[in-house]
Amino acid sequence: MAITVKFWGVRGSIACPSPEHVVYGGNTSCVEMRVGGKVLIFDAGTGIRNLGRDLVRRGVSNASIFLTHTHWDHINGFPFFVPAYDPGNSFEIFAGHLTGQGGVEKVFSSQMANPTFPVPLSAMRSGLSFCDFATGTTLHPTDDIAVRTAPLRHPNGATAYRVEYDGVSVCYVTDTEHQIGQIDHTVLEFIRDADLVIYDSTYTDAEFEKRIGWGHSTWREGIRLCRAAGVARLALFHHDPDHDDTMMAAIEKQAQGEWPPVFAARDEMVVEVPAK
Repeated sequence: MAITVKFWGVRGSIACPSPEHVVYGGNTSCVEMRVGGKVLIFDAGTGIRNLGRDLVRRGVSNASIFLTHTHWDHINGFPFFVPAYDPGNSFEIFAGHLTGQGGVEKVFSSQMANPTFPVPLSAMRSGLSFCDFATGTTLHPTDDIAVRTAPLRHPNGATAYRVEYDGVSVCYVTDTEHQIGQIDHTVLEFIRDADLVIYDSTYTDAEFEKRIGWGHSTWREGIRLCRAAGVARLALFHHDPDHDDTMMAAIEKQAQGEWPPVFAARDEMVVEVPAK
């Protein structure tokens, strides 16, 4: 397979472990992509804890972590990312929204500083490299992997990522807000002809109208964008914590009725994107 995608956390805003969130999961944003021999991690919400344990089990000692932004639900799992405490490991951490604001290392250090957390960032003995870049840059974690980036409409800024490898592409586009009745041409062109798009589908249309300015989108807007851009498959992502399993099943069924190549992402779901 060209790219293997595994969802470790699919919720937005706050983790919601409960009997009503078993099928789709309750961990916040974290997605792993296995690309050739390289591991790419997107966001460090609570899902990164279980991913870290799996990396230890698999003997993976190096990975690149790409952050859409640093709102808490996207970074609060990082202090519990066990491989980062092993001096034999190394991790690169990328962010595209903090240039001129002190950088991503400052944010990670602050969330692990007294009095909010008892273990400082310096206790992580692995080799940590913090890499701030200007959104719009194309990153190359290896010579044969391109990670394109684009800005998103979200409070305090956010970054979309498009991974291109072996003739296929997977886009991670979360924490973005559309405008009613207008296509987001930045996102449209960014996802053009992608094999898989992971898109912020936090709200239904009815919910969205009451939450304009919060920085999120809808599953129906995701379908609209993907159909217009010629995308092969769409993963609904960043589910509202108030959407329990019953509601998520209803949303997924309705979405598939409108456009069959769509599915709702679940914790620990694996999706293969084969080479062409």
